[in-house]
Amino acid sequence: MTQQISDAEAATAFRRLVTHLQHRHDVENIDLMGLAGFCRNCLADWVMEAAHDEGTDMTKEEARQAIHGMPSAEWKRDYQTEATPEKLQRMKESIAKNASAS
Repeated sequence: MTQQISDAEAATAFRRLVTHLQHRHDVENIDLMGLAGFCRNCLADWVMEAAHDEGTDMTKEEARQAIHGMPSAEWKRDYQTEATPEKLQRMKESIAKNASAS
């Protein structure tokens, strides 16, 4: 990154991203994974890991509910459809690119 982002700026942008993802139920996690190599569940995992790093207990379900805006089982039931072979292949290719970002 060439320009530093303050914690306040990052927090504001993060909250806006979460709100945007909660609004865009038409974009499934597999679509996000296929295009960007991460999804709502990844974001929730990162939140949970950050909470643990700060000494806060947070379960995977609590983190996912915070990102999805509802229990993950409800989100899956209402918005997730069966993944097509094409979407699964695109996701696999996209995830492979993540190794260089770590």
